[in-house]
Amino acid sequence: MKLIDTKDAVGQVLCHDMTQIIRGVTKDARFRKGHIVTQEDIPVLLSMGKEHIYVWERTEGILHEDEAAQRLVALCRNENMTASPVKEGKIELYAACHGLFRVDVERLAALNGQDDIMIATRHTNTVVRPGDKLAGTRIIPLVIPEQRLEDVLSKAAGGGPILELLPFRLKTCGLITTGSEVSKGRIKDTFTPVIVDKLAAFGIEVTEHYLPGDDMEAITAAVLECKEKGVDLILCTGGMSVDPDDRTPGAIKATGARIVSYGAPVLPGAMFLLGYFDDTGTPVMGLPGCVMYAKATIFDLILPRVAARVPVKRRDLAVLGHGGLCLGCPECHYPICPFGKV
Repeated sequence: MKLIDTKDAVGQVLCHDMTQIIRGVTKDARFRKGHIVTQEDIPVLLSMGKEHIYVWERTEGILHEDEAAQRLVALCRNENMTASPVKEGKIELYAACHGLFRVDVERLAALNGQDDIMIATRHTNTVVRPGDKLAGTRIIPLVIPEQRLEDVLSKAAGGGPILELLPFRLKTCGLITTGSEVSKGRIKDTFTPVIVDKLAAFGIEVTEHYLPGDDMEAITAAVLECKEKGVDLILCTGGMSVDPDDRTPGAIKATGARIVSYGAPVLPGAMFLLGYFDDTGTPVMGLPGCVMYAKATIFDLILPRVAARVPVKRRDLAVLGHGGLCLGCPECHYPICPFGKV
């Protein structure tokens, strides 16, 4: 750093915080370390008694924190994110659309394991809306050797951005409500309204609805008819337990769909089934009864991924066991809670 006359400081970078004291009003940093001095700042600095100040002396091969933050952001963001102006060496990323925010957790950890680098994010597989804050990044010191930063970034390069925001793409759903008690009108169908509301939150509309009762062949036929009609998603509600009359898992298997898993390490939702038709990519789910009465279940954890057309694998379900226990709070605050966070 070097000491210069304050009147000559326009365009220079401050090396430390500058505290302004106005009795009865404020005692705080008026200018932060890394601030680039403007013409309007000169009278303020002089009023603070700063006739001379220390500024950063630009050196070939050394990056200021603002420049470093911009390079980190370039590695992080995809096209559905916006970036804040750089401020005090920090840049924040925001959602530009309603969608699923995902993090390459291993690459993020590798970067954060390096000295002088930090990127903080939301949890992966989080639903976000336009304007939501996603991440913040900066280097720790005021300056960093350019080659060092490039070496760190090169280790995390490849495979696309570390962070991605995927818009929800599914539009239509075929809904198959099982149970003879519903098909024969013995009870009111209270499952369907819950599903309709949950789907609407992702822009998905139920365009086909079937009431096949408990007949396994009829359930299978309804699933296949939904597939033939080209819906984006097929859901079967109820009939997922081990009771003799619960035929949904067998009916879905009989369609020829590839079953990812029947069962998930999540409570509520252990009897969940997920499969795909490989020829069309259409996902099919069997939803246990808990989806009808519990605010947060396995369905709420998986639906956003499916709605964003992210293929869900068996391992994706397996890792949900860590954090997959709903605590049954008297007042549910999902998704602002630990449930499903990995």
